[in-house]
Order: sequence, then structure tokens, then C-alpha cells
Amino acid sequence: MKKIFFFLGFASLATAQAPSGYYNSANGLTGASLKTALSTIITNGHQDKGYNGLWTGYKTTDIDKNYENDGSILDIYSEKPTTTDPYKYTPVTNQCGTYSVEGNCYNREHIIPQSLFNEASPMVADIHFIRATDGKVNGMRSNYPFGKVGTATFTSKNGSKLGNSASSGYSGTVFEPIDEFKGDVARMIFYFVTRYQSKLSSFTSGDMLGSSTYPGLQTWELNVLLAWHNQDPVSQAEINRNNASYTYQGNRNPFIDNPGYVDLIWGSQQPAADTQAPTAATGLSVSGTTSSSISLSWNASTDNVGVTSYNVYMNGSLKTTVSSASATISGLSASTTYSFYVVAKDAAGNSSSNSSTVSGTTAGTTTSTTNCVNETFETIPASSASYSTRTWTNSGITWTATDARTDQTISNKAITVRDGSLKSSTSANGIWSLTVTTQLKFTGTNGTFNVQVNGVTVGTVPYSTTATTTTINNINTSGNVVVTLVNSSASNRVAIDNLSWTCYGGASRMANNISPVLTTENTTLQIFQNPISNQEIFVKGDTGSIQKAEIYNLQGKLMQSINQPFKNTRNSIRIKNLEQGVYILKLDQTTLKFIVK
Repeated sequence: MKKIFFFLGFASLATAQAPSGYYNSANGLTGASLKTALSTIITNGHQDKGYNGLWTGYKTTDIDKNYENDGSILDIYSEKPTTTDPYKYTPVTNQCGTYSVEGNCYNREHIIPQSLFNEASPMVADIHFIRATDGKVNGMRSNYPFGKVGTATFTSKNGSKLGNSASSGYSGTVFEPIDEFKGDVARMIFYFVTRYQSKLSSFTSGDMLGSSTYPGLQTWELNVLLAWHNQDPVSQAEINRNNASYTYQGNRNPFIDNPGYVDLIWGSQQPAADTQAPTAATGLSVSGTTSSSISLSWNASTDNVGVTSYNVYMNGSLKTTVSSASATISGLSASTTYSFYVVAKDAAGNSSSNSSTVSGTTAGTTTSTTNCVNETFETIPASSASYSTRTWTNSGITWTATDARTDQTISNKAITVRDGSLKSSTSANGIWSLTVTTQLKFTGTNGTFNVQVNGVTVGTVPYSTTATTTTINNINTSGNVVVTLVNSSASNRVAIDNLSWTCYGGASRMANNISPVLTTENTTLQIFQNPISNQEIFVKGDTGSIQKAEIYNLQGKLMQSINQPFKNTRNSIRIKNLEQGVYILKLDQTTLKFIVK
């Protein structure tokens, strides 16, 4: 519960310093009619101050006057209500900028991701739902909806979490703020779907927004936000921010002024039971294969409220459930054909008819070769949202990315290409197989990169809104090679991360170039708490001088590469989600085995 709170029922409908008569036209209304009346009220008087204007607005709207009361930025992702904050930000002085860890700088967090409305005005600059927050945590939250986290894969220093959803009706990844700010987030989202209700049909859902003016939210998300609104009443800090935002922008958040509006619109006026099934998924196709996995993509289904998940069936049996229009099925046998179809589901449990069935065949097994190139994109130019030609050099390879920006992330830093390509300088020792991770950012459609070696296309790499790692095997080109990834779309903005390729094979060369990580273990460094848990490796020993950590599977495939892994902590490494199995951790020239259960 907040230290200072202010909660008003409908009986009084008093306002938090709203002008007299501001809400008169909403009196006596309920449900969709009340929502529409409020939308008109808060649209009138709204002044678009522009995206850069937010920095000016934050100097009055996002100042801590209720916790430390020290004039620092009030950041809901780092504020600790009852103890000392892990770091503080001075307005203007500490605004981003670039960041790599928590505490570097603050930036502009769109509680409703700006990619859902294509960064359009006036939404992109509406201060009522755009908070000043830590850059790193903002980046980790990414475009995920808000919900209850089951198992956290990331936890900020004040306890905000990212992880799999434990909220009923949704199985994807969600972000959960601390209890102190759950109601704040709910009321900002209620504001957004009310202020912009007439535009919702043109926005992307992000697995949270509805496509109609009422209720304006997907059922699962609405249920989460209603619970948070009731659990965490309006605080004095929210009232202060609402008043300052009104002075700055000319309109108000009605759900802070009159919290009872929430129940009048969504509480006792719940929408009728949803009995309409989603449309069947179309365009199902195999987008990539390895010796042990097959990647699929399809066109998203539509629904009267919103699609929440897709069931993926393999050989007639349910194999996995995903929230986006792509999936990778792992743990398959080499040189084997499998059949797949997809069923879309909504929050009410309605299922679409089956999609068409496609077949895919896994690649044959190959002997692992030495990695010639490992590019993690940690040395790309400084973070920037503008598009231009970007050039950098790492481990002897000079990279050129055209029509590219540098502010997006996947595992960490990534290069994002729009109407352009990513090209290496000449690399000796040829290429056997290539592995890369891709993710579609903002809005757009699923697509592919054409992979070229010395100007000849050798395969394609798919991308979608889900970060996907793809391997192209049997490229088998010897000598000097130049590798280029060309975006097949002129408008999709696609992030590229963890690009690597293995040296040219040939029977004798392959026999001599089995991955060097599969060697004897070092005894001066040790992994403790093995098997590991929570995707974190703890290491005993002198880690201070280690420059690079690499994680391989037992087939010698590079799974993750981390520069300066112990820069911020002396004994642990946070890793990506790894499936159960045995892996090798390479720390410079030291190798250690660990188990993921």
C-alpha cells in the first residue's frame, strides 16, 4: 500500500484539482457511453508539445516530491518506497544518452509501446502515459505487455520484473512493476485507451490493446489492470503528476481525478461473453531449419477482441503455444520430415479452425568447425534512433550497416537495418555455416534477410516480432569471403544480433577443427550451484581480468557471447534462456561444464 493515498468512489466524484465543471458532460453515464464522454473531454484542450518537449515536461511532472522529496527524477522502475533508492537521476543532466547497465541515465518510457501506433503524433508525445524511467530497465521491458510474472528472467534493482506470464488468459512474456506502482500503470493505460479510443482499430494490439473502442483492451489485460487499480489506490504522487501534466499539456487523466470511473466503465459494465472465434492463421510456412529444429512463421489471425496465443501442432499433436506469429520447434531428429499446423485462440478460449498443413525437413548433422567470426555488436557506434550508414571494427572484421540505427537491443546491443544491409569486410578461411539472431522492431510484417557470400545468395534468414536464432548449414565456401545480409523489405526495421560463422569445412579440415571449447576444464575457476538455476551462472575464482565469456552446446555451436562478463558483478553471469542439457562455458582460455535442468 502506498504511504500516501487518495481514493474516491463514485458517490463523491470529487476531483483532484480539476477545473470546476471539467467532467460535467460525463455525469450520470456508465459503460461505453461514459468512456466516450471522457474521451471527448480529455481530447479537448490537449496540446501536442512534441516528442522532445517531454524532456521539458519531466522537469515538473516527474520530480520526486513524495518519497525522498529531493528534486530527483521519480522513476517507477527504480524507486524504493521505504528504503534508499539504488541510484538517483538529476533532471536534464542524466537524461539519455546511451546506457549499458541500470543507473546510467533516464529516458522516455511509453507505457503503451510507441511501436503499436507507429510512433505517430500526438500519441508519441502524450506525457500522461510516457514516464521518465531508467534506460536499461526501459529497454528490458521492451514492447511486452504488463502482467503478473511467473518466473523472472530479469529483475531491476527495485524489484520490477520481466518473465513468463502467470496472468490468466495469456502465456507470453510480461513486465510487472512493483506493487507501489501497479495502480499507476493501470490508470495510465486506462487513460490511453480512453483518449485514443477512436484510433484503436488502426493500432497494433501488442497482445494488450483491443481493436474496438469498448472495452479497448484484451480481456486478460483488462482483468490484470482492474485488479491493480483496486489493489493500489491513487497516490499523492499521481495527483501531483496529473496536475503538472495538465499545466504542461492542457488535459487530465480522469481515472486519477475520479477513480470510480474505472468501475463505472469496466467493472459493473463488463462486455458480453465473447463467443466469436479468431480467424484461421494463413500463410504458414517453414522459415528455417537446422539439424535439430524447424522454424515456422504465419500471418496473424484476427479476432473481435484479440488473439492471445497460437497452438502449434506437430504430426497431429500439440507441440507448443506461442503468443506471436512464429515459432521454433527444437529437439528434433536430423534428416527427418515433420508436418505442422496452427490454431489461433483468444482470451475467452475460442479456437480458430486449423491452418493449412506444411511439412519441413531437418538438416543432416555436420561436424562442428571453428568459429571464424563472432560478432556480438557490443562495439557498434553510440546509441542513436536516426538512420544512416554505420561502420565499426571488431576482432579484425570491419562491418558496414546501411540505413541503420543503433538504439535497439536483443540480448544486449544490436544493429537495426531498415532499407539496407549489413556487410562484413573480407574474412579468410571461408565459411561453412552461419548463425544469427533477428527480431522485427516497431511495426511491420514478417520477412527475411537474403544471405550473400561474395555476392551470391546462399540462403535466407527469417525475422518476426519474436527474437529468433537461425543457422544456415552447408554454405561450404572456401578462401576469402565477404558476407552480406540484405533486408528484403524497404520499410521493416529489423535488429540483428550474435552473428557468427564457422570456417570452411572439408573432411580433413573439419577433423582438425572441432570446436576448441570441448577441452579439459580449468581448476582455478569453478562453477558453483551446478546445475544452474534462474538462468544465472555463479563462478568462483579470480574473474576480474576475464574479457569474454562464450557458451557452447556439446556440438560446438555458440549459444551466447558476452564481452566483459564480470564488469558489474564479480561472480555471476546472466544468460539467455537455455534448454535443458549440458553446456560449456568458455572464459577467455578456460572452459567449464555446466548443466541446465
